[in-house]
Amino acid sequence: MSTATVLRDPGFARLWAGTTASGLATWALPFVLALAVLDRGLTATGLGIVLAARTAGFLLAVPLGGVLADRYSRRAVVLWAGLAAALATPVIALGLGRSVLLMSVAAAVAGAGQGACRPAFQALTAEVVDEAGRQRANAAITLAVRATTLVAPAATALLATVLDTWALLTGTGLLWLLAALLPPRGRRPAPAAAPVALLKEFAEGVREARRHPWFLAGLAALTAVVFTGYSVTGVALPLISRDRYGTEAVLAAALTAYTAGALAGALLMARWRPRSQGWAALFGLGMYGCAPLSLLLPVRPVLVAAAYLLAGVGIELFNVPWFTATQREVEPRLLARVSSLDFLLSYGLAPIGLAVLAPAMESFGAAPVLAFCALVCFLAPAAAALIPASRHFRKRSGPAGR
Repeated sequence: MSTATVLRDPGFARLWAGTTASGLATWALPFVLALAVLDRGLTATGLGIVLAARTAGFLLAVPLGGVLADRYSRRAVVLWAGLAAALATPVIALGLGRSVLLMSVAAAVAGAGQGACRPAFQALTAEVVDEAGRQRANAAITLAVRATTLVAPAATALLATVLDTWALLTGTGLLWLLAALLPPRGRRPAPAAAPVALLKEFAEGVREARRHPWFLAGLAALTAVVFTGYSVTGVALPLISRDRYGTEAVLAAALTAYTAGALAGALLMARWRPRSQGWAALFGLGMYGCAPLSLLLPVRPVLVAAAYLLAGVGIELFNVPWFTATQREVEPRLLARVSSLDFLLSYGLAPIGLAVLAPAMESFGAAPVLAFCALVCFLAPAAAALIPASRHFRKRSGPAGR
């Protein structure tokens, strides 16, 4: 089954379109608000407050969304979370130039909608697509996300020449409306068991995660790479691009190369099924260490871009089989909760890494910090690969079909 064949399935095509719309809306909000700073409709401090509120809403809603998606219909959670984000985003526009508090509250609601959608979409994919097609389905979804990242900045900047910030934010709300309405119903009936306390239900998801040593090891490695490697990209790369190379072109080239590499990695994983899937995925995750390593050494700009190209390929060599294995191995009734634990730890700690990297570089120097980040990115996936179940991302160590 090819990626094109998966997309010809009406149910998955609707799911793919919905996840693409949510990804575009998620990306668009900070970019459009940055344009508002340029237009002096929002201060830089106000931008930071609004984006922090959105992140807080996201982190609070991820575990809640996981519990509700397992307790009720995954489709219903996507619907109501998407509608919340769709209604909140135009309210952010209403607050422009008037009230940062109003914008922050609305951004927190939009972030909560985004956070609740993430585990629900992950679980809904497992309901809509049969196991044989899930790797290609996950590859098709990540292809859409990466393509959006590549073309959306130029498209949004072009739209900004003819539309004001209010109109762009309203358009972002419409994208969330599409994300809410497009996905199909899943095949799983709503659970009939009486709900219990939210914390107890989330704890049940944690216990399910602990039943899978490969998941715990992979999640620890992913969290370490995001905490260090992503922080290097967010903080150190712009500084080194300016101070060492004297131009922002190195920053732009590195980020573009990363996205292009991720597109190539997703295309590769749409067709390639390595025999030792887990080891191949963890090797790909470790490739992110090339990024801080390239910034540590005084290399030519083209080598920095090449390092980020490899990092982009590697991250999708990990992401696609990681999502597919989680959908296959985790008990279906607990899938959204386990997925929410994944998103909460791997991306929830990222803001802390961003906050501590710059002070660490000032205190210890850039070279030791970059060397440490590179070592973590290389060694954390290697350590995870030592867990026997990590070889195939299965609780039992044999490959599929054995």
